[in-house]
Amino acid sequence: MEELVEKFRFKLSHTSTDFVRSLGNDINWNARLIGVKGARGVGKTTMLLQHIKMNLTEVLDKTLYVSLDSIWFSNNTLVDLADDFVKKGGEYLFLDEVHRYDNWSQELKNIYDDYPMLKVVFTGSSLLQILNARADLSRRAITYTMQGLSFREYLSIETGQHFDKLTLESILSNHSTESALITAKVKPLQYFDRYLRQGYYPFYKEELDLYIPRLEEVINMMLEIELPLLRGLDLAYVHKIKQLLLIISESVPFVPNVSKLSDKIGIARSTLLLYFHYLAEIGLTVNLFKESGGISKLQKPLKVYLENSNLMYALTSSAANTGNIRETFFANQLGYTHKIMYSDRGDFFVDEKYVFEIGGKDKSKKQIEGVENSFIASDDIEYGFQNKIPLWLFGFLY
Repeated sequence: MEELVEKFRFKLSHTSTDFVRSLGNDINWNARLIGVKGARGVGKTTMLLQHIKMNLTEVLDKTLYVSLDSIWFSNNTLVDLADDFVKKGGEYLFLDEVHRYDNWSQELKNIYDDYPMLKVVFTGSSLLQILNARADLSRRAITYTMQGLSFREYLSIETGQHFDKLTLESILSNHSTESALITAKVKPLQYFDRYLRQGYYPFYKEELDLYIPRLEEVINMMLEIELPLLRGLDLAYVHKIKQLLLIISESVPFVPNVSKLSDKIGIARSTLLLYFHYLAEIGLTVNLFKESGGISKLQKPLKVYLENSNLMYALTSSAANTGNIRETFFANQLGYTHKIMYSDRGDFFVDEKYVFEIGGKDKSKKQIEGVENSFIASDDIEYGFQNKIPLWLFGFLY
């Protein structure tokens, strides 16, 4: 175990706490078993190490972080690690990438039941199923989902300014005041395009010139490692999924014609619908349906967006469609904490109550005229008026 401790201390020493994701403040760190799910690259590992560095330095000898893709686990089990760690006085165990360990759910259940003095935090892929895993951890684990940087968080990193999170209700009813408070500190439109291109994944701060190649690597690892590992996807079909992602990224936005798409890509209709489901699960797309619940894996989505706008620039060499970029941003920022659905009248139906139309600064009310609780989210404006709200302001929801 000494080599694991050495690697942990080295990683901890190179972890900056200059900026901390807001999710870290929302987690109940006192719980005995905590799970954090999220797509690759959104910052789960950094959040764990930052929490240790800021809160557990006085009990560092009782704390251990380990990634379960470590070669150490080729000859040792997770239960062995926990047993040895507890016998040596361990109290806080942080397990990264549990989906890379075959029997993670059963062994975590055993650890929880057999070592009540041990607090465990684990992270895993967006595909991680706590409820349907071989050992049901849903009654034991408190789980959280992490996604990439909000526009609010990006602005904080870039400017060093603190901005409070806003509720959707506050934005809808008081957007003029909220916009004024923010624009008194910073010019949001000065940063908005950069965020849409290369500000969603925290690693943009490391080497900006390498951001797109690194994002391409993230996409490849999700498709070539996580989907085959966790959903049994045949690697031979990965290129077809990449083809599907390219089509989505170049659309205005993408409204699936399953029959034509099935013929174009060369896969069966049922397989294609399953791919749409998997891509949303893994955090590469957002699928919109008209129904509010009970969505089948083989149900056709009515609209499909990439999960975030940065993916559009990584997947296509042609110019990304402006309308698609705007709607992708809106779906991403609202979809994290709100229910978004397909709308016949506007672009989105949110929380089964609000209708939103997305557009530029000259977007008219024509499409949503007479629709109750309807709003326009407009790009390229600093301030709104009545039911016309700056698009960027919806980036302050988390």
